[in-house]
Amino acid sequence: MTHLDGNALAGTFADVFGIEFTDAIGQCAGCRHRAVLARAHAYVTEMGAVARCETCGGVLAVVVRTPTDVLVNLSGLAYVSLTRG
Repeated sequence: MTHLDGNALAGTFADVFGIEFTDAIGQCAGCRHRAVLARAHAYVTEMGAVARCETCGGVLAVVVRTPTDVLVNLSGLAYVSLTRG
């Protein structure tokens, strides 16, 4: 499966968090690489999305849509930094 850049997750993250998330800076919990989340490698299907670190390929975030819920796992991110504005 070919990846997209993290901007492909903008709509998904906006639906879940209600904010623009791709401009946020995240740090990979695996390799500690820091970058805007828009640079992550995104894999998007009908069931959800996976964001992977552009450096080590580790999973940063997973979003799964079920008929009744949206499940979010951000355990691959050591932290996310959002600029107040």
